[in-house]
Amino acid sequence: MEQFIHNLPPMDLMRSEKMMLVQLIIPVESAHRAISYLGELGLFQFRDLNADKSPFQRTFVNQVKRCGEMSRKLRFFKDQINKAGLLSSAHPISEPDIELEELEIQLAEHEHELIEMNSNSEKLCQTYNELLEFKIVLQKAGGFLVSSNGHAVVEERELSENIYSNDNYGETASLLEQEMMPGSSDQSGLRFISGIITKSKVLRFERMLFRATRGNMLFNQAPVDEEIMDPLSTETVEKIVFVVFFSGEQARTKILKICEAFAANCYPVPEDISKQRQITREVLSRLSELETTLDAGTRHRNKALTSIGFHLAKWIYMVRREKAVYDILNMLNFDVTKKCLVGEGWCPIFAKAQIHEVLQRATFDSNSQVGIIFHVMDAVESSPTYFRTNHFTNAFQEIVDAYGVARYQEANPAVYTVITFPFLFAVMFGDWGHGICLLLGALVLIARESRLSTQKLGSFMEMLFGGRYVLLLMSLFSIYCGLIYNEFFSVPFHIFGGSAYKCRDTTCSDANTVGLVKYRDPYPFGVDPSWRGSRSELPFLNSLKMKMSILLGVGQMNLGIILSYFNAHFFGSSLDIRYQFVPQMIFLNCLFGYLSLLIIVKWCTGSQADLYHVMIYMFLSPTDDLGDNQLFRGQRPLQILLLLLAIVAVPWMLLPKPFILKKLHSERFQGRTYRMLDTSEMDIDVEPDSARQHHEEFNFSEVFVHQMIHSIEFVLGAVSNTASYLRLWALSLAHSELSTVFYEKVLLLAWGYDNIVIRLLGLAVFAFATAFILLMMETLSAFLHALRLHWVEFQNKFYHGDGYKFKPFSFASIADDDD
Repeated sequence: MEQFIHNLPPMDLMRSEKMMLVQLIIPVESAHRAISYLGELGLFQFRDLNADKSPFQRTFVNQVKRCGEMSRKLRFFKDQINKAGLLSSAHPISEPDIELEELEIQLAEHEHELIEMNSNSEKLCQTYNELLEFKIVLQKAGGFLVSSNGHAVVEERELSENIYSNDNYGETASLLEQEMMPGSSDQSGLRFISGIITKSKVLRFERMLFRATRGNMLFNQAPVDEEIMDPLSTETVEKIVFVVFFSGEQARTKILKICEAFAANCYPVPEDISKQRQITREVLSRLSELETTLDAGTRHRNKALTSIGFHLAKWIYMVRREKAVYDILNMLNFDVTKKCLVGEGWCPIFAKAQIHEVLQRATFDSNSQVGIIFHVMDAVESSPTYFRTNHFTNAFQEIVDAYGVARYQEANPAVYTVITFPFLFAVMFGDWGHGICLLLGALVLIARESRLSTQKLGSFMEMLFGGRYVLLLMSLFSIYCGLIYNEFFSVPFHIFGGSAYKCRDTTCSDANTVGLVKYRDPYPFGVDPSWRGSRSELPFLNSLKMKMSILLGVGQMNLGIILSYFNAHFFGSSLDIRYQFVPQMIFLNCLFGYLSLLIIVKWCTGSQADLYHVMIYMFLSPTDDLGDNQLFRGQRPLQILLLLLAIVAVPWMLLPKPFILKKLHSERFQGRTYRMLDTSEMDIDVEPDSARQHHEEFNFSEVFVHQMIHSIEFVLGAVSNTASYLRLWALSLAHSELSTVFYEKVLLLAWGYDNIVIRLLGLAVFAFATAFILLMMETLSAFLHALRLHWVEFQNKFYHGDGYKFKPFSFASIADDDD
C-alpha cells in the first residue's frame, strides 16, 4: 500500500512548492542592480536582518527619504493635473532611461516652476476679483449717490422753509435730513463708506453697525446679480453691495473695524459722477488686461502640466521601484569588511537556475570583479507556503486562504474545493433556470476579462470579477442539479421523456387529488415531473434531499480523514496514522457510514424500514429484535459489532499517542546529562538561532490535554458535522418553495386576469423577486453555507492552516498607493 502511494505521480496544487533558505553575499557595487533584477524576476522573498533597528538607523535611509520626497512631488503634479482637468497619459511616450539623480533635478525644477506659476496666478486672480468687486461697487453705489443727490435738489426748498430756519437745527436734525441739507457733504459733515459683503452676513452686519453708531447711520444695500469669487477665500458666493452714510470721524473708525471683522471689502467711490465714470473706465481696462494675462498664464501652465503628464506614469513607476529596492537593501547587513552586503531569503527550488542567471547578469552589467555568492542554508523555521495558481484556480485558493494559509507542504484543500464547493452550492441552489441566469452573468465577466482587468472597479464588482470562474462552475452545477430536481423557475418539464405515472383510471381528470399509479419504467434522469403538485410531493422530496445530504456529508468528511492519512504519510508520522487516522475512520463509518449504507440499501430494495428507529435503538437496545425495520440478514450482529468498534475507537484516539510520545522522548534523552559549556567548547557550526541549542521540555500533561480536546472534538463533531450537512436539504427546499410561491402566487395569479396592466405588473414583480431575492440573496446565502461546510466540516479533519504566505519581492506587485 505504501509503495503504491509512493509511486503515485505528484498532483499540481496538492502540495506547496518546495522552498529553500538562501544566503546571498553581494558586492556593494552590484547590490542595487542585483536587487532590481530579483524584483523583476519576482521569486525571492527577503528576510529582514535589521528588524531590531528603527527605519532611521538603517544604512540607506537617506535614499529612502529622497524617494519619498520625489513621490511627494509626483503626487503634487498629479493633483495639479487633476485640478486642471487634464488627463495624464496612461501609455507614456518612449524615452531613454534616466538616472535617479537626473530625475530628482528635473522634478525639483518642475515643482519650482509650477509653484511660481501658481503663486503668480493666485495673485493675478486675487487682483482680478478685487477689481471685479470694485466695478460692481462703482455701479451699485454710484446709483445710490446719484439718486440721493437728485432727491436732495427736489426737496431742498421745503426743508429750508420748515426746518433749516430753526436755530437749533444742528443739534436736533437727523442723519437723513443732514444728508439732504444744501451744500456739499464735506460742509455738512456727512460721509459714506461703500463696499461688498457676503449675503449670509448682511443682517448681522447691519445690526452691528446700527448698535455701534447708536442709529446715526443710513444703510443702503443692493444684491449682486450673479455669484462672484471672494478674493481671499477663492470661493464662489452670493454678495451684497452696501453704502453706509454716517457723520464723524469716530463713527468712521468704528464702521471700518466692523467691516474688517465681517470680512467686508471696502472700496472708495467718489461722489462726482465724472470721476466715477473715469474710474470705471480704468477698472474695465485693467480687467481686460488681467483677463488676457490670466488666459496666457493658464495656457502656459496647462502646457507645462501636459508635458509632465506624458512622463508622469513612468516617473511614478520608476520612483516606486527605486524606493522598493532601497527598502530591500535596508533589510540586508554589511559584512565585516564593509565591502559586501549579506542577505537571506526564501525562494522556490524550481527558481534556483533563474536566480543564478539573474545574479550573474547583475554581476556582468555592474562590471563587478567579484561574483555574487549564492549559498543554500539549513532552514530551522518553517518555510513559507507558495502555490502556483492561474486565473482559474486563484479564486478557489483564495477561498481556502481566507480560512488560513496552508502549513508548508500540507495537503491543499483547494484541489478538491474546485469541484466540491460549486457542487455543494448547486445542491442548495438547484434550478436550471436560475443557473442559466448565473451562467450568462459569468460568461459576460469572462468575455470582458481583458478589459475589466485593467480598470478600477468598485469593491463589490471587483469581488465579483475575481470570482468569475467560481461563478461559472456554480452556474454549471446549478443547471445540472436543477435538471436532477427538474425545476425551471420551479416549473417541471418532460425533458427526458414521458412520466412513469398516470391516472388511476381513464376517467380521472384531477391527478393531484385522485392519485397516480406507476405504469412504466422510471423517469430516466432526475425527478419525475409528475411529483410536482401531487399530495406526496413534499414528503418525497424531503426524504430524497435529506438522505442525499447525509450521503454527501459523510462522503466529504471521509475525504477529509483520508487526506489526513496522506498528510501523515507525507510527513512520516506513523503515530498519526495508527492512533488518529485509523480510529477516526472506524468511529465515523461505524456510525454514519453505516447510516449511509442503510440509506442506499433502502433505496435499492424499496423497504419501508424506519431508519430513525434503527439508529436510535442501535444505541438504546442493540440486542433487541429489529422486526419490520430489518433491511438485510445479519443486521443485528453487525450493528452490535459496529457499536463496539465505535466505543473502542474513542480510547484508541485518546490514550496511546500521548504515552508513546512520552516514551519516545525519554528514550531519546536517556542517559544524557546537561552541564554548562565554555564558549571554546561550543560547536562553532551551531548558529545562534539554531534549533540544536534549544531542547524543549516535554510536557506530558499539555500533550495529553491537547489529545483529549482533539478526541472529544472529533467525537462530538462527527455528530454535529453530519447534522450540519442537513443544511443542504433545508436550503434546497427553501429555494424550491420560494420559487414556487413567486411563480404561483405572483405570475400565475396575475396571468389569470384579462387586464394587460395587471399582467405586466405581475410580470414585473416576478422578475424583481427572481433577480433580487432568488438570484442575489439566495445566491449569497447558498455561497456562505457552502463556505461554512468547507471551512468547518471538511477542512477541520486534516487542515492546520497555520502557515504563512510566500511574498516575494516583485515590482509587479508594488501597490498603487500614496507611499
